[in-house]
Amino acid sequence: MRNVLISGAGVAGATLAWFLARQGFAVTVVERAPGPRTGGQAIDVRGAALDVVDRMGLGERMRAVRTRMRGMSVVDGAGQELFRSEEFTYSSGRLDNDDFEVLRDDVVAILHEAADVEYVFGDSVTALTEEAHGVRVEFERGGFRTFDLVVGADGLHSAVRRLAFGPEEEFVRHLGQYLAIFPAPNFLGLADWQVWFRHEETGGAIYPVRDNTELRVTLGFGSEPLPRLDVEDQKRLVGERLGGIGWEVPKLLEAMAAADVFYFDAMAQIHLGRWSAGRVVLLGDAGYCASALSGQGTSLALVGAYVLAQELGRGEHEAAFAAYERRMRPFVELNQALATENPAGGPSEESVERAKNAIDLT
Repeated sequence: MRNVLISGAGVAGATLAWFLARQGFAVTVVERAPGPRTGGQAIDVRGAALDVVDRMGLGERMRAVRTRMRGMSVVDGAGQELFRSEEFTYSSGRLDNDDFEVLRDDVVAILHEAADVEYVFGDSVTALTEEAHGVRVEFERGGFRTFDLVVGADGLHSAVRRLAFGPEEEFVRHLGQYLAIFPAPNFLGLADWQVWFRHEETGGAIYPVRDNTELRVTLGFGSEPLPRLDVEDQKRLVGERLGGIGWEVPKLLEAMAAADVFYFDAMAQIHLGRWSAGRVVLLGDAGYCASALSGQGTSLALVGAYVLAQELGRGEHEAAFAAYERRMRPFVELNQALATENPAGGPSEESVERAKNAIDLT
């Protein structure tokens, strides 16, 4: 039995843990957050990723808690409607296809419940030393353990990637935007309907969740790369960039200031010449983040976890890592391209259809 450490308990890490455990691997998942992360936006499960969740036997559970939008509208900074559709939404695409949109925290909760593996919360990896037959891993809370393999599934700002491959700055491509995401009471009274607003270099999206009892709010603005900020400074910056806009934006900023759960980060991609180094390999955003602008980050995480587990089940790690990268590279490249195809209006439907299915899972 091989023992594997997965750093990161999000969609990528939890999916890989599920598959590896069922192949007889001893799996430990370490996550720096004190528990499963809550909040976040609605995420899409599309194309090949649908096959992955169905093969796990979890597809119906995820579909049962999917968002169920009737459509969307777009307004300007004064609240004047510019466009509406009952056929598609910007966040999830066409409403009549098999893809589905679901809250990130619901997906993570389902994955955690399904995987019978060791989870260690409130800790993180601080050092990696490759030895003759494994990797010595040191942890922030002290002590060390040795694992046969280490997987970095710890996101855009991956600690495993930094330790094994080098500084983040060598691999990140900034896409010129920042997003803030937070929950709020449904003070707009939205019922299964999204509203997007645009004003110069700023904008956002608001949609109801949890049977229309809650809003998930995304606010964004264009910017060159910014220094790392603490949460209060992040909220202050968002308030400054969107201050002065009309419509319901002042109330949204008030809700942001009061939000206990808050996410803020750059829209960026990760590009590496290789995804493995010795016994360490990267998965999902840590290795090939496509950004939320692609709409494919979750699908890349699900498919990447499936392919990596499939290859590890076939043989030793050197060949498995090489096969994983050979199969995933074309899929990743097509999906990363979606984020930059049309900055004003998003990628074409044809590009999305081609990208989301561009991999053979057999």
